[in-house]
Amino acid sequence: MEENIFAQVDFGPLQEYLDNDDVTDISYSQSQIHLKTLSQGNYRVENPNINNAFMEKLAFQCSNAMGKTFNMAHPMLDSESAELRMNFIHDSISKNGIACVIRKTPAKIRLEKTKLLNEDYVTEDIHDFLVTCVQGHCNILVCGETGSGKTEFVKYLASKINENEKIITIEDTLELHLDRIFPHRDIVTLKTNNIASYTDVLVACMRQNPIWILLSEVRSAEAVTAIRNSISSGHFILSTIHADKSSSIPMRMYSLMETSQDVEQFLTTVYRYIQIGVCIRGRQDKETKKFKREIADISEFYVDENNIPRSHLLYRKTMDGRMIRSNPTKYLVDYLDAQGVVLPKIQETNTIDDEVPELPGGAKFNKTSDISGEEKKVEPVKPVPEVRPVQPVQTPLRPQPMVRPVQPVQPTQTVSPVRPVTPVSSINN
Repeated sequence: MEENIFAQVDFGPLQEYLDNDDVTDISYSQSQIHLKTLSQGNYRVENPNINNAFMEKLAFQCSNAMGKTFNMAHPMLDSESAELRMNFIHDSISKNGIACVIRKTPAKIRLEKTKLLNEDYVTEDIHDFLVTCVQGHCNILVCGETGSGKTEFVKYLASKINENEKIITIEDTLELHLDRIFPHRDIVTLKTNNIASYTDVLVACMRQNPIWILLSEVRSAEAVTAIRNSISSGHFILSTIHADKSSSIPMRMYSLMETSQDVEQFLTTVYRYIQIGVCIRGRQDKETKKFKREIADISEFYVDENNIPRSHLLYRKTMDGRMIRSNPTKYLVDYLDAQGVVLPKIQETNTIDDEVPELPGGAKFNKTSDISGEEKKVEPVKPVPEVRPVQPVQTPLRPQPMVRPVQPVQPTQTVSPVRPVTPVSSINN
């Protein structure tokens, strides 16, 4: 995508919001402008110069720049540049007037360690733990609500990948821009479209010999399959997904699958090959009245000796600021040790027992160990006393009376036909 594709487009009164680094999204509907910012979250602004007539003019400029059509026959328009992504809906189907959303995707990393610590995004020990996991080739999925900052955090984690390791990004809409942020590194950017699907692009990606594969977002069955194929082929992944907490990531992946796949086998595979799940939360701070992003919780995934998938809570921050921390299990320690990486210790506080995923319908995995990972004592089965076979009772048969054969019925003797009677008058004559 060329950087100057919208160079001739006149953004007019919207330009001040596009130039403001604090603004991430601009939404227009019903002659109203709503902004999403890093510092204040969502709020409405008044600008009489931005109305339906101006937005229609902007939509037609963008459609001309993209070589597309925007009218009643083609009522939806997606347009992209290097750092902007716009979506328009025609007033023929948007009955309260034309609707538009503009998302800024700048080619820079907004997050840095000092900023993360100063804004209570994460504690230092948890930050260092996640950086170590990236350097130790852990497969990591970041979840959260729309607009919580999942992609920004993935970009930050990607910046911690060793410089000598090749990265390939696969996106349907360009947001990561790692090739422009790190132009000196070996990074390939691939974009899916109507011709090249996730599956097609992934096949081409494998032939490029990457170390890391970064998917912008997992939101379809095809993307889930791409994740599984990437991991099973020995590559490492970073990606985002929509889920309400980190421990829900595997089940969320299963819900995106369209085929009736065996749930136990699927979850066991995910828990075995994805090591870390991170949940990002965006909320309005009650004290400062500012919009705040933070890491809500972190989970470790593993499969125990009994082949039971489990999630281990490493970190959780409650809404009132209380934190729960625990050190990783031996499974993650051994994995990173094989990569030549030693994990820093986490300042452990209250811990929570590891969870076994609940299957659809409330079913549970068949397991021989309890929730803490300790093997249950199985009582030996008492031997069943030997039962002697019952001897059949020999009962003498009584002689049956002889039945005489039934004599066949003799056919009835035929009767001669009756001769006609001679009238009396003929006798007298």
